[in-house]
Parts: sequence; C-alpha cells; structure tokens
Amino acid sequence: METTIATRVQAGSFFDLGRKDPALARLREDDAEQALPFALMERLVKSGVPYAEHARALSSDSVDVAGARFDWFAAGLPEPIAREISLADYEIVEHTDERRTVLTEALERLAAVHPEGFARVQEFVRGLLWVGLKPGIRTSSLTSSSDPALPYVIVFSEKARHHIPPNTVSPEPSHLFLAENLLHEAVHQSVSFHILQQQVFADGYSSQTSPKIEIAWRATQGVERNQFWEVDRTFHATCVYNQLLRFRRTELDRDDLNANERASIQAAYDEGMPAVRYLMDQLEKLDENFTPHGRELLADLRHQTDEL
Repeated sequence: METTIATRVQAGSFFDLGRKDPALARLREDDAEQALPFALMERLVKSGVPYAEHARALSSDSVDVAGARFDWFAAGLPEPIAREISLADYEIVEHTDERRTVLTEALERLAAVHPEGFARVQEFVRGLLWVGLKPGIRTSSLTSSSDPALPYVIVFSEKARHHIPPNTVSPEPSHLFLAENLLHEAVHQSVSFHILQQQVFADGYSSQTSPKIEIAWRATQGVERNQFWEVDRTFHATCVYNQLLRFRRTELDRDDLNANERASIQAAYDEGMPAVRYLMDQLEKLDENFTPHGRELLADLRHQTDEL
C-alpha cells in the first residue's frame, strides 16, 4: 500500500474517468466529458440529484497548457450543483481575454517552473470554475476552494490573484499567486481521492466528534470553525502546506519576480514554515485517530516536513 499521498489516479479505480462504466461511457459517447466529474458527484453525495444531467447545460472553453486540457466553465452554474458545493452566493464570471491570459500564464508557470506541481494539477483537475459574488451579496469572497463531493473541479475568484492564504494579501495582482492557489486546490483533491479510497482514519473517527486543534493564526477571522480544526482538516492542511512551501521556496530562488511578488511570497513562506511544523506536531500527538496506514502517511509527512 502507498505510504504517501498518491500522485496518480489508479487505473480502474472509482476516480478513473476512462474506466468501463455505463454512465461514464454514455457521457463520453455524447461528447459530454465536462460532465464526468459530476457523475462521480452523484455517487458520492447519494442525494438522488442528477448532477451530471445538470452539468450537461454547462458550456466550457478549453484551456490547453503543456499537453494538458482543462474545461473552463462558462454561463450559469446550475442551482442544484451550486447549492451542494456551497456556491449559492456565486456566479461564473464572464470569460475575457484578460482572464484567459492570466489563467494560462498561471498554468504555464506551474508547468515550466514546478513540473511536479503541474503534474498533480494535470492529474487531479479537469474543470475550472472562476467565480465572483452575485450582485448584492455582502460577504467576503472565497479565494479558492474545492469540495470532496465534486472531484476534479476547483473553484477560484479574482481574489486568487491577490491572496496567498491564510494572511498574505498583495495590493497588486500576480499570476504567481493564482498559480499557487490552483496548486493548493489540486493538492486538496489528491488528498481527498486518497482518503476516499484508503482507510486513513481509525474506526469510529468522525469530524463531528474529532479532537480540535487550535489554529492561532486564524484567531482574527471571527469564525470559530476556522480557529479550531478537526484532525482530518489538519491532515489536509499539513499535506497542502508541504507542497506550497516547496512552491514558495522555488519561486524565491528565482530572479524573475518583481518586488511585490517577492515580498508577498516571502511573507507567506515565513508564516508557513512554523505553521506546518506546528500542525505536524499536533497530528503526531493525536495519531490514535489514524489507522496503521494513516500513521504511515504521518511518518511520510514528518519526513517531508523535516526536509523543508
């Protein structure tokens, strides 16, 4: 069994979009490949909602980078899908030449400078949802997100060009920040795939009853659930931090960043290093919440963390 989070989708597994399956085959035959992730969503959510049929109404533009193709969704997001993945307050933004350029530059940066990161994006991302808050909605916009209920699809907003989570905000936009946020969500997807296919957490573990880990750097955000994380959320975050800190270190070692990009990425790197070490320490203290396989993953995470 793998002792690290998988970087490839296993052939023939639940998440293999090319496997022999009547529902998936029908979508492929109908040239509706953009709906394939939503067919998996139907089986994960088990609500009886035909998400794949709703997704057929989604149009998309192709974004092709370094041999990878991504479906950049356009038009309206069907309400049942939006509600299920907590996007009821959002709408898909208009596709413009500027947005296509920025998105392409971000993906090209990953492909050219972070080939392992781009390989993860290519493997675990098919659909791109660039969204914005609906008119009249008064709340802080998401930066980027993904939902285990919807494999292969990631969500981001204009904020992803300015914000390096959790706390670095740049006054100037950059495709480098968008690149990091795309990688961020691809890592979340890869971790979700692994958790859904392998028993990582001990029998009886539940997010609802999980021990809580205090997250001091989220203390100013007001929402209690962001200040105290469950074991599974902490595990996700530790996996993500390990990849993003490598992204940041690689960028900081380059000489083609402008002053604002360098300052922003340096600030995020300096904040992230103690954060990932803290999260790693907390997970090891709570290792009874993991299966033997989960503890093997923790050991690999410790090795990755110590190498940072």
